[in-house]
Amino acid sequence: MDTTALVSFDIETGKRVIDAMEKAEIAPEVALWAVLPQYEDWRLLVSSSRLSDVPRTSGYAQINDAMRKANISFWSAPLVFLRDMRDPFIVELRQKFASAEDTYGMRLGGQKFGDQYIEDAFVYRIR
Repeated sequence: MDTTALVSFDIETGKRVIDAMEKAEIAPEVALWAVLPQYEDWRLLVSSSRLSDVPRTSGYAQINDAMRKANISFWSAPLVFLRDMRDPFIVELRQKFASAEDTYGMRLGGQKFGDQYIEDAFVYRIR
């Protein structure tokens, strides 16, 4: 299956979402664009310790509220995929890369972390 290319507009929009989450005090420790086999397109995958202990619907509501306050329109908002900090995928990403000095712009792909295979990814942060 062919996926669309990740372009600079997407990368900038993802950064705006992360900035909005930071301003709302729900900053993600893990944030990356990823193509996962179970989806046909890129997803902005985020994981925040501030959202791991709230119901998933509440976590998405907080992210959506942060995006709304940052004036990220419904039409330009990315597909956000919220993962729990205890998720095996997130745990292994953090074990492998959290000590890296800078993960921004790192590309991952063709690898499995925890229980999740990544076809392609662009990393903002892994802490």
